[in-house]
Amino acid sequence: MAPAGASLRAAVLCLLAWAGLAAADRVYIHPFHLLVYSESSCEQLEKSNAEAPKEPTFTLVPIQAKTTPVDEEALREQLVLATEGLEEEDRLRAAKVGMMLNFLGFHMYRMLSESWSTASGAAILSPTALFGTLASFYLGALDPTASRLQAFLGVPGEDQGCTSRLDGHKVLSALHTIQGLLVAQGGASGQPRLFLSTVVGLFTAPGLRLKEPFVRGLAPFAPITLERSLDLSTDPDLAAEKINAFVQAVTGWKMNSPLSGVGPGSTLLFNTYVRFQGKLKGFSLLEGLQEFWVDNTTAVPVPMLSGTGTFQHWSDAQNNISMTRVPLGRSACLLLVQPQCMSGLQQVETLSFQHNFLTWLKNLSPRAIRLTMPQLTLQGSYDLQDLLAQARLPTLLGAEANLGKISDDQLRVGKVLNSVLFELKADEGEEPTESAQQPDGPEALEVTLNSPFLFAIYEQDSTALHFLGRVANPLSAA
Repeated sequence: MAPAGASLRAAVLCLLAWAGLAAADRVYIHPFHLLVYSESSCEQLEKSNAEAPKEPTFTLVPIQAKTTPVDEEALREQLVLATEGLEEEDRLRAAKVGMMLNFLGFHMYRMLSESWSTASGAAILSPTALFGTLASFYLGALDPTASRLQAFLGVPGEDQGCTSRLDGHKVLSALHTIQGLLVAQGGASGQPRLFLSTVVGLFTAPGLRLKEPFVRGLAPFAPITLERSLDLSTDPDLAAEKINAFVQAVTGWKMNSPLSGVGPGSTLLFNTYVRFQGKLKGFSLLEGLQEFWVDNTTAVPVPMLSGTGTFQHWSDAQNNISMTRVPLGRSACLLLVQPQCMSGLQQVETLSFQHNFLTWLKNLSPRAIRLTMPQLTLQGSYDLQDLLAQARLPTLLGAEANLGKISDDQLRVGKVLNSVLFELKADEGEEPTESAQQPDGPEALEVTLNSPFLFAIYEQDSTALHFLGRVANPLSAA
């Protein structure tokens, strides 16, 4: 197996090749020109750096301080508004970032999957949350950390000029567009509304001062930022309990204590919490619990959804794979990938979530299908520090990281948690849409996901994969 660092470099080279195809045979244009600083911006930056006063800072209120509960309806409305009046450049920028976050998501998913056993019940990763978290650190970084983060995000820029440097604000703005394009699907073509809520928790040691421009700059990625201070060092486990209780009280999300310990000597924790809520139009909840086969000898009772309609489908007997596309809106969908042999999940997982995964969509064709699958409530948490260590970059956000745009104080970043709550249910209160109506003609193909499978949430306009997951046991949290 190739080293993790080598595989990432290969992915970046492939990403650059894709991005540069349009620039062939004409005047050179930087493949990420929509995301880097323009010449005028560089001139302004140079001027402002020479003249700007010291950036304002603030200390965080204690974790005991009360705050307003998260309003997910308002968050959705903000995202929908972000997609109104988009110009062509905004859409191109979003598609570029979508491509970048997919590559990073595939790479990190493979790393996570290496730590999962064959009996792992459920696992889920959010490439948008992962990319947004690292892009946020890029926003707060100075060289050499900024250059290393930029390369890890997929755009090599070390030893190059200002016009080859990512503009962190453009990147996070494009990410905001990507999130908006997904939830704007709700209501389109009569589809149920989708909810995607992102909350960032910044937790510091008492007295540490954060820079106001950095915290304000996170708003496109996470409109709600929870900034609190608490003692992180005396009892790390107690600190983790306080953070978990605080986040659950503010969000109301039922998540299984995602944070355990905070790491010795930490002065800053950066946690990203994401909740997705989706409903499948024309599907209904089957009466009673149904069997889901965890392996050839073990079944567990789970709630199942079922719907009949014309869906895009593809089956590849040679590679033991079938894929079904379930619409969530005009350009958003749920992709279900199932091994045709129950024991082949790991093999299919290896084939599926790679840079050419989306080319499989070209193989899909309409088919009358009766689709049955589990109702899903999945949780997943992972520490980006662990993933960076697996990528052979253990010091990227370590004690020597230059995060001078976050704080003038000496920072020691502890855990960088991404926590996901993913909910997918039937929309029984609405009539089916055209794509899910009872089809005429040939008898419907039975597609039943009652054994381990993979899934993804994809939005076509931005090319972004918002979630990648596996379900080996729907009753288990990741």
